[in-house]
Amino acid sequence: MNAMPPWLEADWQVHARRMRDGRVPHALLAAGPAGLGKRRLVDAIVASLLCIDRREDAHACGQCRGCAWRSAGTHPDLVRVAIAEDATQITVGQIRALGERLTLAPQPGGRQVAVVDPADEMNPNAANALLKTLEEPSPGSVLVLVADSPSRLLPTILSRCQRLTIRMPTREESLAWLAERGLDAALAADVLAVARGNPGEAERLAQPESAALARATLTEFVAVVEGRRSLVEVAAEWAKDRPDARLDWLAQATSLAAWPAGADLPGSLEPLAALTRGADFNTLAQWWTGLNRVRAQVRTPVRTDLLLAEQLAAARRAFGH
Repeated sequence: MNAMPPWLEADWQVHARRMRDGRVPHALLAAGPAGLGKRRLVDAIVASLLCIDRREDAHACGQCRGCAWRSAGTHPDLVRVAIAEDATQITVGQIRALGERLTLAPQPGGRQVAVVDPADEMNPNAANALLKTLEEPSPGSVLVLVADSPSRLLPTILSRCQRLTIRMPTREESLAWLAERGLDAALAADVLAVARGNPGEAERLAQPESAALARATLTEFVAVVEGRRSLVEVAAEWAKDRPDARLDWLAQATSLAAWPAGADLPGSLEPLAALTRGADFNTLAQWWTGLNRVRAQVRTPVRTDLLLAEQLAAARRAFGH
């Protein structure tokens, strides 16, 4: 099955026309928020580029030698660049090695394909090295960049790529897609609201483990603000158990509870809405700014428990009644 979610179909058709016309650009950028399926689109494009017996709709046949190599992860003309296990960014050494790789001749009648993901997580030297590769593309090569935050890329990189900007689907498209994934209609509507319309994020939030973490985080947060739990104890517990995921969910939930923007508020968020209802806009904005600062800091080598305790104390001051 090669069917694209409806919100990806327009971008796929752009690729299909380019394949039919023989006008595949040397550099592509798939950009958009995580959860909208851009990596699924990129995988289909890569498969199409490497297939030697493509279907009429430009999708890979799935049976030729090129498809077999790609499926096995052994295709000689496909290279993927990602963040190494012991690193936090893509390095200049990786990009220089990629540039050298792309100078090699592809298989007869084929093309070299390289995927850099996440391209928005290159260090400055790596970004400059990639720019040189883009300025001097090797014949028969296609470079595909994937970015959740394309604004972090150099403008000169952006200007040298044909961009696929993944659009946010309509609510109806998202609910239909979530139904196809087996989600109950009521649950799908709730998680889609918390995810601000992002279907991939909604599906993730609906998974049992994510849902359990969300419920626990909400219960403990409300208890801390109301003075029924020790903020130091809760901060210590959160620091040991996925603090980044907890804060990400809390940010999404608080945003919806405090500023619903016309969306139906899921009943599960009513306790959070009740806390924020009495706070003025400036108080909410200040706490929101602090929350986002802590979200960024917990991903660095810091005393996470102290950061969490500070933010929970701020919540108690802002929302405690």
